[in-house]
Amino acid sequence: MAKTKLTPSSLFPILNQHPGPRLLGMARLAAESTHTDDGHQIEFRTLQPRTILNRSVSKRQLKNYWTINPYRGCEFGCKYCYARYTHEFLQPAPINTPPPGTHDIPQQPWALAFEHEIYLKENAAWLLEQELRHVDPTEEIAIGTATDPYQPIERRVGITRSLLEVFARQKGLRIGIITKSSLITRDIDLLQQIAANNTLVIHLTITTTDAALARKLEPRAPRPDLRFADLRKLCIAGLNAGVLCSPLLPGINDSVASIDSVAERASAAGACFLGAHPLFLKSCSRPTWLAFIREHLPHLADDYNRRFAKADFVDATYRNRMATLTRQICRKHHLYERNSEAHLTRDLSTPQPASSQAAGKESANKQSAARKPPIPVRPEDLQPSLFATS
Repeated sequence: MAKTKLTPSSLFPILNQHPGPRLLGMARLAAESTHTDDGHQIEFRTLQPRTILNRSVSKRQLKNYWTINPYRGCEFGCKYCYARYTHEFLQPAPINTPPPGTHDIPQQPWALAFEHEIYLKENAAWLLEQELRHVDPTEEIAIGTATDPYQPIERRVGITRSLLEVFARQKGLRIGIITKSSLITRDIDLLQQIAANNTLVIHLTITTTDAALARKLEPRAPRPDLRFADLRKLCIAGLNAGVLCSPLLPGINDSVASIDSVAERASAAGACFLGAHPLFLKSCSRPTWLAFIREHLPHLADDYNRRFAKADFVDATYRNRMATLTRQICRKHHLYERNSEAHLTRDLSTPQPASSQAAGKESANKQSAARKPPIPVRPEDLQPSLFATS
């Protein structure tokens, strides 16, 4: 038999790979991902995550809160989306964060890739089945905090539906779903099964009733009128569903007329609640949003530069003013007020109907009464708005 000289490189071929930085975490998973499909200016890649449930790590100290995002990246391309930062973790090298007060920097390629490079999480249902064994039933699970679980690719691959099939076999969980998509009505059968044995609250994000404005803000999301129609279908099916009129964008959709219009149509569709929370603009998303403002609403550029020069949040005065306005509008339209998006399955205050309008709401009240009432939380549990983590 001929003798073969064995070397470390022949025994372990990985040693022959091209030298470069050692990739860890999500960057390594992204590098190992494989092309699976294409859409209009979109590439879809498969991702093999180690976990599907992620613990919230919000700096706002939210507790007992899990998130599920069946996808990484989102086709809807909402200009205000704070979750573009999740594609930072896929980069092979650290990202240099723009210094505070910098406004005219170009949009980062990885932030734009958030809407053009979508990762599909494989084996999501199997992972969820295993991980739910270790979840305390008192802890909330939010589906769709960083990317829409019903974005168009879901119609073909069905990852979100596979997760709902797992939840339909569970009891005693607290589950919230956030989406802009009409596709959620496809799963009404499963949602009803889940709601029968768990607490389920569905949130449809509708930032405005102005279709032209919505098309600019959310280029590839369904029209507002379609979302209100979907809301009605969910409510008729006996599901706890309401509207998030979020984010509130200063000078754009934060007027009394704008919020009132959303609330009026939400109430007419049978919604249980309305939430409205100011824009949360992380540094990674500022170039995209501010470029949009300069192009479409240049008269607001200086205002946004000032508001978000050194902070991700609007100032307390604006937040309080919007909270007061939203509370008044909720009372007017007999809607539960969502003070905090963090508590996905809890409505934090009860509507206070105006007696002069109560008669006109009789049918809507009967429909709302058929659904389970919201569960209040202690005042000390209240937290500022918006989700965290991916």
